[in-house]
Amino acid sequence: MPHPARYDPLDPATLAHPYPVLAALRAAEPVSWHESMHCWLLTGYADCVAVLRDHELFARDRRRLGAEVPQPSLSVQSLDPPDQAEVRSLFMNALNAQDLPGIQGRAEQRLAHWLDGLDARPRFDVMAEIAVPLSLAVISDLLGVEEPDHSSFAQVSDAVMRSMDGGLDPSLVEPGRLARQQLSELVASWFRTSGRPGLLTHVRDHAAGQRDTGLDLFIRNTARVMFQGGYSTMVAAIGNVVHTLLTRPDVLERMRDPRLLQTGVDELVRFDGPVQGTSRIATRACELGGRKIDAGQTVTVLLAAANHDPVQFTEPGRLLLDRSPNRHLGFGWGTHSCIGTTAAQMALRALVRGLLAHPAPLRAAGAAVRRRTATMRAFDVLPATFGPGGTAGRR
Repeated sequence: MPHPARYDPLDPATLAHPYPVLAALRAAEPVSWHESMHCWLLTGYADCVAVLRDHELFARDRRRLGAEVPQPSLSVQSLDPPDQAEVRSLFMNALNAQDLPGIQGRAEQRLAHWLDGLDARPRFDVMAEIAVPLSLAVISDLLGVEEPDHSSFAQVSDAVMRSMDGGLDPSLVEPGRLARQQLSELVASWFRTSGRPGLLTHVRDHAAGQRDTGLDLFIRNTARVMFQGGYSTMVAAIGNVVHTLLTRPDVLERMRDPRLLQTGVDELVRFDGPVQGTSRIATRACELGGRKIDAGQTVTVLLAAANHDPVQFTEPGRLLLDRSPNRHLGFGWGTHSCIGTTAAQMALRALVRGLLAHPAPLRAAGAAVRRRTATMRAFDVLPATFGPGGTAGRR
């Protein structure tokens, strides 16, 4: 069993299959100090949820500990309650006002067209040909904006996503800052010009009187985070789900039962989720899992480990499509959960329904390549085919 201090989220073996490593870490020391990452690592479900719930003791907003946070980084994801409450409520009300079944239906129609176009291809990349266009289609339809160019937006989003690992590699921070600046300019143009029905128009219309205020900036930053974060989470989740279905073809066949669609999608996310971890800062000295946490120390909540904690999930290494309850942390938890969670769930349901409706089964067509990122678990390349035969993918 490896010593907790040897845990390396970017080690090739860990990237390929992190769950045995995380299980060993949890068994050895559920709350452990990682010297090179300079933070506490949490691997137990109960400890993770306790930290995510306690906004007073464990802060997301680093300004509460005296740190400076640039204005472009202020959004519902970076502030704590009650400071985030007004804008979060604005966005959640706008989300609930949308025609979500209609958005999912349009996504299924477009996906069917794309899948038909891939039939004649001997091999294609699921990430570029399915995950990226489906994710952009869903999030753009939800917000009511024109889809950005797929290739250029994917590059900008990738820079933002990689900058989440800036604590492991500081060279990723500046490209991420520049990418966020580009996205902020794009979102600002949407607020000026977009008149399409959708979440963004609802937000704009119900935020009247907030122009030229700090709250206006907060709203635009949150829109950027929702668009980019929803997109990148969807791309990662789609890749992970497709990879699981490629390696376990019986799972997709079982999901023909409509009763298993919702619970099955939830279980697929729990089994191999897109978001691997998130961090908080202790606002005062406390104790967690028998370990003393000092004020100002960072606590990293390993969501992927929590989702495979056998205390919370019976047989966590098995896919139980009817698992209920299934309070997984695949999209985070509570007021800081991914604000694009609803969009990601719609995309995954559309994906499963589309693959079930397609006349030819999807098969692996080569070795899958994991992206070298710690915070987001995703694929760079995931080869597949609708042709006969195929080869088994690997993690």
